[in-house]
Amino acid sequence: MTRRAVLAGSFDPITQGHMDILRRGLQLFDEVVVACGNNPAKETLFTLQERLHVLEDCTRDLAGVRVDTFEGLLVDYCRGAGATVILRGLRAVSDFEFEFQIGLANMDMAPGIQTVFLLTEPSHIFVSSSLIKEIAQNGGDVSRYLPGPALAALQDKLQ
Repeated sequence: MTRRAVLAGSFDPITQGHMDILRRGLQLFDEVVVACGNNPAKETLFTLQERLHVLEDCTRDLAGVRVDTFEGLLVDYCRGAGATVILRGLRAVSDFEFEFQIGLANMDMAPGIQTVFLLTEPSHIFVSSSLIKEIAQNGGDVSRYLPGPALAALQDKLQ
């Protein structure tokens, strides 16, 4: 039986922190599905198709990764994908409080799906997609925070 986890997010854009969680998740699971959420109520810089393309480029050389999109409840997506684990990264205590609440709700809705938290590498603790976009929009260098395809897409988008 394949041990399949889902790493979900908006990935607007995907960061080195996301990539770190993904790589470490691949050490624990046979397959990690990187599921890009489509939430029409959330304003994103990149379209869903642009985010999907960047995710595919960033993960192309990683065995055991599949990229997909979803909308609606993550636990419903996990059931459909045959995943028994939701993989999440934690940067700070504030992340834990938010993720803990969501994890408990997911556990209540889908007892067979577990949430696994991985601590973010210390060098990525302050990095978020929102912060990166703000730095880039104000002319700052974000090259160390993004994988190459995400950096190129962000630079193209902001020109």
